[in-house]
Amino acid sequence: MKVAILQHIASEPAGLFETIFIEQGVPYEYLRLYETGEIPSAAAGATHFLLMGGPMSVNDEKELTYLKEEKALIRDAIGRGRPVLGICLGAQLIASAFGARVYPYQQETGWYHLSRTPEAPGIFSRFPGRFPAFQLHGETFDLPLGACLAATGTAVKHQAFVYKTATALQFHLELTERIIRDWIRDLDPAQQEAIEKDTPAFIRESNRLCRLVAGEFIT
Repeated sequence: MKVAILQHIASEPAGLFETIFIEQGVPYEYLRLYETGEIPSAAAGATHFLLMGGPMSVNDEKELTYLKEEKALIRDAIGRGRPVLGICLGAQLIASAFGARVYPYQQETGWYHLSRTPEAPGIFSRFPGRFPAFQLHGETFDLPLGACLAATGTAVKHQAFVYKTATALQFHLELTERIIRDWIRDLDPAQQEAIEKDTPAFIRESNRLCRLVAGEFIT
């Protein structure tokens, strides 16, 4: 077993997922696409794929040619029955890899409450009916044909889905307080204050859900 962590920008690491892999003795390797500009050959030896976020769009294939390679990798991994977990941009990449539209939509920044769908499969059946999640995105996605919607939001409906061996989360469960502080330092003071106030109230539950997802992913 080996997890390939596809990282699109230095400021968006695997966070709590990495901590869990270390605790569980799970081998992992970062594939820093923002440095390589292509999918490294090390991806071929991975059994599990964790796709992180980033500020780019999945539609930026002309400027960032590795995005096309990454979508091909996603299709190949899922075709071979490999677990794939996508976070934010990673979720959008899974959607796009299977022909679903990804497009600009309402910006969401900070803590939001999401709802588990009644038909939520797999690990999502263990989520509470309503749960907090950190958001930082301005695009959304349609569902690939055959995908099951697992979580919804009020303003942005599609927040999580399951497709074959892939799990896609528009939101961030992997964040630590340190990562959140790094992410919000350039926001306006009012947004920073709101997020700083909400974080102590919500981060523990977010971390608990991250551990649920990670456990499902690595088993």
